[in-house]
Amino acid sequence: MKTDVLNTEKRKSQSNLEQLPPKHTLLDDVQAILIGSLLAAFGIAIFSHMNFLIGGTAGVSFLTQYSTSYTFGPIFFLINIPFYVLAFIKLGWDFTLKTFIAVSVVSFLTEIIPVWFEFGDIEPWFAAIFGGFLIGSGLLMLFRHKASLGGLNILSIYVQEYFQISAGKFQMVADTLIILAAFFIVDWEALAFSILAAVALNIILAINHKPGRYKGMS
Repeated sequence: MKTDVLNTEKRKSQSNLEQLPPKHTLLDDVQAILIGSLLAAFGIAIFSHMNFLIGGTAGVSFLTQYSTSYTFGPIFFLINIPFYVLAFIKLGWDFTLKTFIAVSVVSFLTEIIPVWFEFGDIEPWFAAIFGGFLIGSGLLMLFRHKASLGGLNILSIYVQEYFQISAGKFQMVADTLIILAAFFIVDWEALAFSILAAVALNIILAINHKPGRYKGMS
């Protein structure tokens, strides 16, 4: 009887181990952070070319860029620094380091992409949807590898981790409010397309980044 109990417990333990999600390797994390950052940076470069906005610290960076002589990259890098404190306290050193790297890469790429890639005329509706999909896909890769682009991304992941509220839905509401607050800085047409872009961006997250859906671990 005792042997049977031990064998049963052993089988349960083995079954639980088999059900554990595979852990991301260092190479997995590196490629995800680099590719995710590139996708997000390209979408941001499109928005900058079109004078569009998005929410969060990126939106604040855009507003600063449009109203001053500073460019997006340095502003985005500096404005995210205070959020690393929250990330470290609530989400750990690993997440904070990955987020710092992602923010740094995006800040660099948004400055260099217009040098490497010359943007011409783009239909505003296409720029809004395609740019939103690019940024959303980039964020999705970063989120799944325990990284973000700082600011509201940190808050949205924290809210999802601790309160089981979808990161995509939380950020969609926050981003829309931030864009509406920019009514007096950009013209109404750019604002309308920015709202479309925010919806496109957050559709990617709301559909694909739900609690418990992705089991990979970093």
